Amino acid sequence: MTKLPRRTLGRTGLEVTQLSFGAMEVRGPKVWGGRDPSEEEADRILNAVLDAGINFIDTAGCYGLSEERIGRFISDRRNEYVLATKCGCNLVDTDDGRWDTPHTWDRDTLLRNIEQSLTRMKIDYVDIWQLHNAQPDAIKEGGLLDVMQEVKDQGLVRFISISSTLPYLDEYIEWGTFDTFQIPYSALEMEHHDVITRAAEAGMGIIIRGGIAKGGPESDVPQQQRVDLWTEAGLAKLLPAGMTSAEMILRYTLTHPHCDTTIVGTLNPDHLAENVAAAERGPLNADLYEEITRRVAEARA
Repeated sequence: MTKLPRRTLGRTGLEVTQLSFGAMEVRGPKVWGGRDPSEEEADRILNAVLDAGINFIDTAGCYGLSEERIGRFISDRRNEYVLATKCGCNLVDTDDGRWDTPHTWDRDTLLRNIEQSLTRMKIDYVDIWQLHNAQPDAIKEGGLLDVMQEVKDQGLVRFISISSTLPYLDEYIEWGTFDTFQIPYSALEMEHHDVITRAAEAGMGIIIRGGIAKGGPESDVPQQQRVDLWTEAGLAKLLPAGMTSAEMILRYTLTHPHCDTTIVGTLNPDHLAENVAAAERGPLNADLYEEITRRVAEARA
């Protein structure tokens, strides 16, 4: 029986499965038009993730019901997974009964965030605590690194991190403060390929989001821009027999030499099993990987 490949998450030393789970999928309908899974469905998918051997789960305080459901359904299995959450965000009731999710970059917000996260998830500490897309000026003006270090010194978080994008990533690499970066990347979103390498070579762990491009053109809710790029690059012609577009995209992401783990979310146990099976098959062969890269670069040009 094959097993999910594991990688060391940069200088954290944490051993994580290269396929991880995005718990935003259990957030509920009040945030960003999410689906409305029942408690039973949320329970089933979260436990199925751990049963499949995945040992890295990513969430955020602004992901609606996500943290509460993690606490309700898998806090008793805390020793089985590395847990990442985010800070700097809020949940605010709106007139239409939904939650808005504004960001506030100050000490009080971060301290409230970690207290709420620990309480909701019924845990004593978070492994990876990530600023949620903060820009450098906001981090400096809010003294956020000092706040994060203070929380780390209290033993409430193990590693200080950030979810971010270009053009800010190179500056964050220079700071040398963050233990991991969460960065978008896939065959249909290659912009961060080189900065991922620079961050990894500087010792940071690499957590990739969007690594399956929301399932590509076969997704239940495909993103038109990515479908157009898939079509323009003629990627369907490269699909090996029996391989779906989602599998090829996922395995393309896993082929990046510095992908420590990539976050994929789903509510469907069958899709989860398909993702696990694809990850177990490992990277794409070099010729296919290079041809996908060449075609997408030409299509974007």
